[in-house]
Amino acid sequence: MLLAIDVGNTNAVFALWDGTRFVETWRTATEVNRTADQYYVWLSTLMQLRGIDAKVSEVIVSSTVPRVVFNLRVLCNRYFDCRPVVVGKPDCALPIETRVDAGTQVGPDRLVNSVAGNDLYGGDLIIVDFGTATTFDVVDRDGAYVGGVIAPGVNLSLQALHEAAAALPLVDVTMPPHVVGTNTVDCMQSGVFWGYIGLVGGVVQRIKDERARPMKVIGTGGLAPLFQQGDTLFDVFEDNLTMHGLTVIHRYNKEMQE
Repeated sequence: MLLAIDVGNTNAVFALWDGTRFVETWRTATEVNRTADQYYVWLSTLMQLRGIDAKVSEVIVSSTVPRVVFNLRVLCNRYFDCRPVVVGKPDCALPIETRVDAGTQVGPDRLVNSVAGNDLYGGDLIIVDFGTATTFDVVDRDGAYVGGVIAPGVNLSLQALHEAAAALPLVDVTMPPHVVGTNTVDCMQSGVFWGYIGLVGGVVQRIKDERARPMKVIGTGGLAPLFQQGDTLFDVFEDNLTMHGLTVIHRYNKEMQE
């Protein structure tokens, strides 16, 4: 069974893939000091609780936090007796081209999302991912990754606003009852909610204008459905886009070795 691991700046997702579907998916906070033994105890306990006795024999990892990769490699070697495929490393091939400035390192999560989008929908895509950062990734008509946009994430913006202004509380992200707030919380929620709808809609339109052709917009990330309530920002929402991309990349590398 394949274990797909996606490590973001805030959370890490572990998913078991049996070749046709994800059997189970778990999420944990990203901790750079978590050891291989701790990963295994956590993961094996969850598998036992769900009655999963299948053996993990293959692993693929995408991580935007380089420091966690070492312990994940140890986890794979010590407990799963395998060498993981790590997206972004020279020995991990991608089924798409990356056409960006020479020397530029693209986040592995953005490459994985682009692979997944191309596999599911073909080219001419804009992928909007609501993570720690809000990213816009552009996939060309032939499936190549050609760049994008990075903006501060929604929760990051709220945290910064709270920390920089002593009188402003830390609020939840939600759709406010009115655009014009009549109290501090509603004012902040309106600013973030409608502000990000304006940001996403504006950036997407400028990308479309610059590309000068129709493009499909894919939304992903936990907050994407919330912002879709305020406007039709996306043509489609894909909750498991990154995990799907990991299975595609793993299959591609496996086929190349055969």
